[in-house]
Parts: sequence; structure tokens; C-alpha cells
Amino acid sequence: MDSHKIGTDPPEPPAGAPRQPPARQVPEGCLVVAIRLPARVVALVLVLPLRMAWDALVAGGRLLTRTVLRPAGRASLWIARALLVWPFVGLWRYVVDPLGRALSRLGRVLVAVPLGCLHRYVLTPLGHALIWLYARVLTPVGHGLWWALRGAGAGLAAAGAGVAAGVAWLVRHLVVVPARWLHEWVLTPVGRAIAWCAAGLLRGLRLAVTGAGVCLCRVLRVLLVPPALVLWRWVLVPAGRLLAVTGREAGQALGHAWRVAGRVSLAVGRALGALLRWIFVEPVRWLHRSVLTPVGQAVRDTVLRPAAEAARGAGRAVRSALAAARESVRQARADVRRVLFGARPEPVEAVDRREPVGRAARTLGRSTTALTKD
Repeated sequence: MDSHKIGTDPPEPPAGAPRQPPARQVPEGCLVVAIRLPARVVALVLVLPLRMAWDALVAGGRLLTRTVLRPAGRASLWIARALLVWPFVGLWRYVVDPLGRALSRLGRVLVAVPLGCLHRYVLTPLGHALIWLYARVLTPVGHGLWWALRGAGAGLAAAGAGVAAGVAWLVRHLVVVPARWLHEWVLTPVGRAIAWCAAGLLRGLRLAVTGAGVCLCRVLRVLLVPPALVLWRWVLVPAGRLLAVTGREAGQALGHAWRVAGRVSLAVGRALGALLRWIFVEPVRWLHRSVLTPVGQAVRDTVLRPAAEAARGAGRAVRSALAAARESVRQARADVRRVLFGARPEPVEAVDRREPVGRAARTLGRSTTALTKD
């Protein structure tokens, strides 16, 4: 259990490093001293079982991770790779990729090349012909029609301007002038009167609300502020200080108890490890070293090796007997074949007569023969 790594005291500075002067001790009150010792005792009693259980869980988790979860994860990863990755890789490499290349070549041959020929030899000449038709035929016809329509539009515009001027004069004298008179002599005075009345009403409401607010503020100040000040000064501030001291001491007690529990848990773990080693491991080791190993060696030397030698000798005897039996069967078959079909003719051995063959023979242009060449 690695409980000494969690919640231990900070490491001491190296020998060569300059030491800082000790912090100035702040005098503590009797309340702090009265709270500290019981809080530390209670925290130690409560934290020690939790710390030992935590260290046991940590050690068990590490053992479980090392012996079960990590091998299971590796096996799961290998199975997932074998079931999910490798089939898709093989499918892509041996099916999808060749099929895609074949479809690409087929599309290029069946689609791209015909479309290119269509664009080059049909659409391009047709487009040039349409451009010539637009530039040489349709454009002059369109300009002529435009000049004709513009002349007709100018006449219609002049007639429309006269009609619009008459309509504008009628609208001005029948609508605009009466509306202006109504706004100037009726609506403006009425609106100003309404605005003056609304301003007076708002001013009165503002004065009433201000007076009521001042009165209410003075009443609340007399009735609420002094009791609140007394409550804050003589109740809440002391209670807050007491809670702060209690919380600080409780936190320090918990930290101290956690560190002490770590050391106790480490000592208990080491004691349990030593006890298990002396109860189980050492007897098993002694039994293996002093009993099982000599017994195994004796069994090996007195039983297993002679048995192995006997088995090897029996195997050799069986193999030699099988070889002799096969040889006897072979001779019997040869005798039966000789009786039924006669003896085979003996092969004639070739005799080397030292006769020259090919280029090794003597010619008219050489002074050596095949026998005196070497």
C-alpha cells in the first residue's frame, strides 16, 4: 500500500539550500486550544477506518488492473481489431479499391470521353453558330425595335405628364390644404392642452411618491437599522468568528488525522504483509526448497530417467523390428516378382575409351590431341 504518498508532510529542503527563518507564532486563544485537541481526536477516530479502507481499495484496484483489466483490455483490443479492423481493411484493399478503380476507368471510357467528344465536335460549333446569329441578326433587329418603342414611349410619357399634373392640382386643393388647416387650428391646440394636463398630473404624482418614500425611509431607518446593527455587532460577528475558528481547526484536524492514518495504514499494511509472508510464503518456499525439490530430483533420477531410457530402448527395438519386418516383406515381394516375371537384366556399365568428342578431337590446325591436351 502506497499510503505514504498521499497526505504526507512536505519534504525537507536539501542540505545546501538556505533555511528560511521560522514563521512568527501568533498567540492563540483558549477557545482555539480547547477546540483543537478534541477535534483532532474525533477526526482521527473517524478518518482512520476510512483511510485504511481507501488504501485497501487502492491496492486491490491496482492488483485488479494489473492482473485482470489490463490483460482483458489487450484481449478485447485484439478481438476488436480482428473482428472490426482487419475485415474492413481486407474489404477495402481487395474489393472496394479494385472495384473503384474499375468503375473509374469504366466511367472515363463510357462517360468522360463521349462527353468530351460531344462538347468538342457538337456543342462548340453550335455555340459559335448561335453567337454569330446573335451578333449578325438578332442584335440589329433588336436595336430597330428599341428605337421604335422609345418613340412610342415618349408620346405616352408626355400625355401621362399632363394627366398627372391635373391630378396633383386637384389633390393639393382638395386634400392637402384642408388637412393643413385642420392640423394648425384644431389638432395642435388640443394636443398642447392635453400635454399641459398630463404634465401637471405627473408632477403631482411625483411629489406624492417622493413624500411617501421619504416618510417610509425615515420610519424604516428608525425601526430596522438599530436592531440590525445590534444583531450584526453582538450576534452574527461573534458567531461567524466562532464558526470560522471551528471550521479551520476541523480542517486542520482532518488533514492531520489523514496523514496520521496514512502512516498507521502503512504500518498495518507492512505488518500484514510480513505476517502473510511468514505464515504462507515462507512455509511454501521452505516446502518447495527443502521437500519438493529433493523429492522431485530423486523421482527424476530414480524413476523418470530410467523410465525414459527404457522407453527410448523400447522405441529403438520397435523401430529395428519394424525395419527388419519391412526388409523381409521387401525381399518376399522381390522373390515373388522374380518367380512370376523372371529376373531383371543387369545394367551394362559404360566404359570410358578416352575417345575425343566434339572440339576436343585433333584437327589439322592443332598440334595436340585429346590424350595429350592436359
